[in-house]
Amino acid sequence: MQPFRNSKPTTLFNNLLRFKLTLLNSLNPLNLHLHNHLTKSHCTCVPPPPPPPPDSDSTDPTTIDAGSSNRKPISLWPGMYHSPATHALWEARSTIFEKPLHANGSSSQIQAVPKAPSRSRTSVFYNFSSDYILREQYRNPWNHIRMGKLVEDFDALAGTIAFKHCCYEDGTTRPLLLVTAAVDKMVLKKSIHIDADYTIVGAVTWVGRSSMEIQLEMTQTAQENPNISNTPAVVANFTFVARDSTTGKAAAINQVSPETKQEKLLREEAEQRNQLRKQKKAEQKHGEREGDTTRLNALLAEGRIFDDMPALADRDSILMKNTCLQNSFICQPQQRNIHGRIFGGFLMRRAFELAFSTAYAFAGAAPHFLEVDHVDFFKPVDVGNFLRLKSCVLYTELDNPAKPLVNVEVIAHVTKPEHRSSEVSNRFYFTFGVDPEAIKNGLKIRNVVPATEEEALKVLERMDAESS
Repeated sequence: MQPFRNSKPTTLFNNLLRFKLTLLNSLNPLNLHLHNHLTKSHCTCVPPPPPPPPDSDSTDPTTIDAGSSNRKPISLWPGMYHSPATHALWEARSTIFEKPLHANGSSSQIQAVPKAPSRSRTSVFYNFSSDYILREQYRNPWNHIRMGKLVEDFDALAGTIAFKHCCYEDGTTRPLLLVTAAVDKMVLKKSIHIDADYTIVGAVTWVGRSSMEIQLEMTQTAQENPNISNTPAVVANFTFVARDSTTGKAAAINQVSPETKQEKLLREEAEQRNQLRKQKKAEQKHGEREGDTTRLNALLAEGRIFDDMPALADRDSILMKNTCLQNSFICQPQQRNIHGRIFGGFLMRRAFELAFSTAYAFAGAAPHFLEVDHVDFFKPVDVGNFLRLKSCVLYTELDNPAKPLVNVEVIAHVTKPEHRSSEVSNRFYFTFGVDPEAIKNGLKIRNVVPATEEEALKVLERMDAESS
């Protein structure tokens, strides 16, 4: 793993950073191209940006300058503390948000229409190979990509796709609140390099009455290089739900009408995931399943040794409570979304960064991201909320000593000191690997054991979720 390389001193004070996006047509897929335009620069080490593509001339009325957001009514301003991709996506989304459909009665009474996945398909292009400034915003200290910022972008893109699916052919939209309900999986299938170009593309794959699933894929842009595979580097499944903005009740949304064989297959897979979610909820309501008592006792056996005979406890194990970290912060207006609530992508990024730190402190070497196993959004988080994030290593997978896995849980609590209350708003589950070189040099990952029945039940629940 290469250390972060310090760049030569630069003066970028006079640079005006702008991100351009190309809105092709309200009926066509939306493609966002992230790059920078430097109005003035005294920096010799920064290569000049590539010339814009022929179809993105500044006089073209379909080309939107994301900097134009400072001319919009303040009621349409989202928070300003977000990544370049999020800014561009929200700017594109505002073209829909600014044309509400004025109708009498509740939005749930308005007739929903079927839409093909191609109508909502949207892509974001990251020009990392030649855009130095964009690359710097996504680079971590180890010269790798900041997955937390990509997770934030994934959520913003999924939200834009959800908006696009719910609007009508003329660009109008009902007054809906579209919120992230869950993230089933976000799997890293191959390495992501900070100096390569990537595209994230996604579309609606499945729709219930008021919920929809959106699948996103991140692929490396080949650029006529036959050695680059077009297989996805990251695949993610987001679930969004629609609420009436007036009543707060579930609102019916447009159904999805797949056209190709691949789109039909994706809908079938999404339907299977939906049925599995319902089955898990039913099992949780039913209570403890057969065989759970034996598994609980096996998990708690070593934890009891730590409590009753600590001098005889396994030196290769550690109690779960000794792996915990936490942080707290006030949710600021700059972190809000277009609905005025805290942006779900921001929460995911903060949770990821705490989970990464937890795995780092536990393993003793920089971890690498493998999966977002699951994310639940139970309650909205509002501006001004006092948010506490608590993390721990839930368990480790040591079947392959050369490739140990670290599973981390992060729980978000909305705390209201005035009311003496604290509620869980989110649960996040991440899986990390450990630097192979550190393992070769003798680093050993310890087994994590629960000390209480509550901790053991959490471990069983996640193990069962992973194996299903």
